Amino acid sequence: MAPDMNARLAAVSMMTPAQLKDEWQGVTKTPCPRLSRKLLSLALAWEIQAKAFGGLSRQTQQKLAQLADGKTRTTSVSAGMQFAREWQGKVYVVTTGDDNVVRWNDRDYRSLSEVARAITGTRWSGPAFFGLKRKLAA
Repeated sequence: MAPDMNARLAAVSMMTPAQLKDEWQGVTKTPCPRLSRKLLSLALAWEIQAKAFGGLSRQTQQKLAQLADGKTRTTSVSAGMQFAREWQGKVYVVTTGDDNVVRWNDRDYRSLSEVARAITGTRWSGPAFFGLKRKLAA
């Protein structure tokens, strides 16, 4: 971490509640949440680092939202996985390479959703089409 980032984070830990609220509004441009001083200082430190280093990836944000919602679970796709799906009487086999590229019919695709669309001709969630996304029991 850069020395100025270390100094800024150290300063956050020494701020009064009023200073934390002002700093929160300056960093996030949103009203300060009602939190304890300790929790607010942790949240503010995270916001400062997220602004500097980019925050959570889109994939991580989606996974956290799905976990919070609690209705479905999606298994992650990793290199070397193979998926089989029967669609209208024909079996389709899709693989992911070591480079995490999805391959089907000697073509490379960016996602399982692209393959599902190529197979069905309609928009599908790739993880749902290939059985990676499952509803949780009530």
